[in-house]
Amino acid sequence: MDHFSTSDGVRLAYVVDDFTDPWTSPETLVLLHAAMGSSRRLYAWVPKLARDFRVVRLDLRGHGRSEVPGESVPLTLPRLARDVIELIDHLGVDTIHLAGSSAGAIISMKVAIDYPDRILTLADFASTPGLKPSNVDAGRWIAHIQRRGVRGFLADTIADRFDLARVDPRFVEWFLDESGKTSAEWLARFVPLMRTLDLTDDLAKIRCPMLAVVPDHDPISSMAQYEVIRDRVSRVKFVVYHGLPHNITDAVPDRCAEELHRFLLDHRG
Repeated sequence: MDHFSTSDGVRLAYVVDDFTDPWTSPETLVLLHAAMGSSRRLYAWVPKLARDFRVVRLDLRGHGRSEVPGESVPLTLPRLARDVIELIDHLGVDTIHLAGSSAGAIISMKVAIDYPDRILTLADFASTPGLKPSNVDAGRWIAHIQRRGVRGFLADTIADRFDLARVDPRFVEWFLDESGKTSAEWLARFVPLMRTLDLTDDLAKIRCPMLAVVPDHDPISSMAQYEVIRDRVSRVKFVVYHGLPHNITDAVPDRCAEELHRFLLDHRG
């Protein structure tokens, strides 16, 4: 795992996986994980994608092995988007493919809106244009986390995220252990920010080809909220995964990676 420092002095961690042919110059794909996660949550995507693309997985600020910023450091969506741009500047890359899961997808959409010349393609997994119109009650989430801890909160709400009859119980325990490492204090800042966001009016500014993969049994967001992307983005491929709750990127990682891989090959170069 490598690190770099952002322009506001926060140390962020990232992982690079590149199994492309050494005589080629691969395009770069940046993956952004969901809230209460880290780059490790996307481990199963790497084998499919890294053979054809240089895959970079960022730990969002306050998550994984990235630094938790102090209270004096402002937290805004433009700052989270800027982290991605400063990462690719650090890597010496002009343009990237960008894919995000849940909160990571909201950040990805903001990057594509604010920095269209840097984004070749955009992929959104399980995310509406923001949580403002969603069913998330940020206050209740934070109170629950304060009462039970991050792991306890996720354990209590696990059925909102996975169809427990269709996932390995050992995976669920790993998911709880891994996600439970996230700072509760940081989430008390991060979740309320996400709850204020709605990029609907800016979706038409997304100029690059976009893939949107959404579940139809999501208690966090309704299908109508997801369909805003289908209706507002001109070059979007909209795919519905039937019978799955929110965490499709964890529950069916191979399927998601295959979906993204096909999309990227169609738009490579």
